[in-house]
Amino acid sequence: MQDFLTFKTFITPTLLIVFYYMGAILIPLISYIVSKWLLSKYLKDVAKKAKTYLSSKQSITLLLLSVFFFLGMEVIWRMMFEFFIAYFDMHDALMRLS
Repeated sequence: MQDFLTFKTFITPTLLIVFYYMGAILIPLISYIVSKWLLSKYLKDVAKKAKTYLSSKQSITLLLLSVFFFLGMEVIWRMMFEFFIAYFDMHDALMRLS
């Protein structure tokens, strides 16, 4: 308990894992909801015209780009948390050496 109170033991690695999963699920969901809201509120006419003027090839390309960017976002989110967890693991290893 004393190590916890004197910040010799970190709770951050455990919390990082929790925040990673929360973000990996909530960020895409919230992004989708916000984009739909913005389209319906501010760009309603543009969205309707885009649906009528896009060919099937362009629609598929747009869908594939969306999936690509979604996966890229998830990979970058994961890499960011892996960096933080590695940092705290290095700190723990250095503390054991001293």
